[in-house]
Amino acid sequence: MTSLPQIRIPATYMRGGTSKGVFFRLQDLPGSARVPGPARDALLLRVIGSPDPYGKQIDGMGGATSSTSKTVIVDRSQRPEHDVDYLFGQVAIDRPFVDWSGNCGNLSAAVGAFAIANGLVDPARVPENGTATVRIWQANIGKTIVAHVPVTGGQVQETGDFELDGVTFPAAEVQLEFLDPADEGDGDSGAMFPTGNLVDDLDVPGVGMLQATLINAGIPTIFINAADIGYTGTELQDAINNDTRALAMFEAIRAHGAVRMGLIADPGEAASRQHTPKVAFVAPPADYHASSGKQVRAGEIDLLVRALSMGKLHHAMMGTAAVAIGTAAAIPGTLVNQAAGGGERHTVRFGHPSGTLRVGAEACCHNGQWTVTKAIMSRSARILMEGWVRVPADAF
Repeated sequence: MTSLPQIRIPATYMRGGTSKGVFFRLQDLPGSARVPGPARDALLLRVIGSPDPYGKQIDGMGGATSSTSKTVIVDRSQRPEHDVDYLFGQVAIDRPFVDWSGNCGNLSAAVGAFAIANGLVDPARVPENGTATVRIWQANIGKTIVAHVPVTGGQVQETGDFELDGVTFPAAEVQLEFLDPADEGDGDSGAMFPTGNLVDDLDVPGVGMLQATLINAGIPTIFINAADIGYTGTELQDAINNDTRALAMFEAIRAHGAVRMGLIADPGEAASRQHTPKVAFVAPPADYHASSGKQVRAGEIDLLVRALSMGKLHHAMMGTAAVAIGTAAAIPGTLVNQAAGGGERHTVRFGHPSGTLRVGAEACCHNGQWTVTKAIMSRSARILMEGWVRVPADAF
């Protein structure tokens, strides 16, 4: 049997925050993959190396974790006051599925740098030295992200001394503003709190009645109290990811929370929507050792947060979930705010498995309805490799 040769597609492999992914310019994709549909999904699956029943993604660019099984498509934007459109695809590891239902906050940090390096931003908007402001349209959720990208000698400055827990080496700081991050246009009421409540009673078969804050901000997220499910909030990955019963419990919570948020009609539909919503558990501050061995002191943080992504406890914190954390922390009465000690706050520093992260949010209440104008956090990003990715010509 004659097999078709491989084709090569221009691509860039980038780290953004605590994630990695394969970045493409829309114009560089094969014609059939320039539009949404089966051809695009099949191509990205093959690039990443999914589905892989071994769970390793050996025959692709993926790293066999939710943080490293990601793809990004960027194009010049036709929208007023925006430089580029950014589309994120979360690639399942063991199933033939690409989830387009949400954003990746970590890889958002790399979009501005990628856009500048690939000529997608008007050169007149890039200073010789200083900071380039790149306005990004996040196409998955229909929101604006503003990236402040350092520039030296007309080129993106990638190296620096900014340290981000969960990333081994320092790099240049990239500040991100997530504008109007609440409500992804999904859910029952199309509001930040889709049920209209800051805290709901969530009845999960096999688990029981739990208090939950259900919020659409950055990404739909279900927050629960760690103590209510037998945890302290200091857990690292192995404590959750090696426990099949725990993973099943969290998936049940996620599925039933998704129904309450109006994201799906039946819990059984959650399997086809792996990327959203997220589920996270919170607790008041406590001392613990991060996965690197670094000690995190209770006095250094406002609360503890652990979050699951694609069915596993995340090694650090998803950027979009950090937006949800910052937003919920700013609103008195949510479980996140209560874990942080209550009251009004504009910033919060939380402990996650790899260390700590600070995020700010500007929230206000009008006529009993909470709104948030922006969430702010700092990440870093750099190009790891650039050139071409190769895939068999019959892969899509």
